[in-house]
Amino acid sequence: MSIASDHEGMLREAALRVTRPRLAVLQAVHDNPHADTDTIIRVVRGALGEVSHQAVYDVLRALTGAGLVRRIQPSGSVARYEARVGDNHHHVVCRSCGAIADVDCAVGHTPCLIASDDSGFTIDEAEVVYWGRCPDCSTTDPGRTPRV
Repeated sequence: MSIASDHEGMLREAALRVTRPRLAVLQAVHDNPHADTDTIIRVVRGALGEVSHQAVYDVLRALTGAGLVRRIQPSGSVARYEARVGDNHHHVVCRSCGAIADVDCAVGHTPCLIASDDSGFTIDEAEVVYWGRCPDCSTTDPGRTPRV
C-alpha cells in the first residue's frame, strides 16, 4: 500500500473528504515532525503549487480536530504539528535553537497521568515539556545566550 493510499484511508476513517490539500498537508506533517505552519505551507506549495495560507490553516485545524495530527506549542514558540498521535508522549525543547524531540513516558503505562492530587478531575492527558540544550548547541557554543 502506498503512502498516499495510507493517508487517503486515514482521512476516510476520520470522516474527512480526501482532497489534494489535505493529502499534501498530512504528508508534510508526517515528513517534517514538529514543523511550524510556515514550513508546512512551503512543503505543501512545493507539492501542489499555489495554495493559500488560509487553506493550509483550515486543513491543519481539520486534521487536528479529527485526531490525525497533534498541535503543540512550547512556551515562547509558534504552534508546531506532528503526526505522532494516540499516545501520551512528551517533548524536549532546546533553549538555544528551538529543536524539538519526542520523549516517551518515563516508566510504565502513562505514569504521568497519575497526579498526586487530581482535584476531582478525570485526567486523560499530561503535557510535559523538558527544556535544555540539544547536543549540537551544547557542544558548539556553550556560552550562547538561550533563545527561550
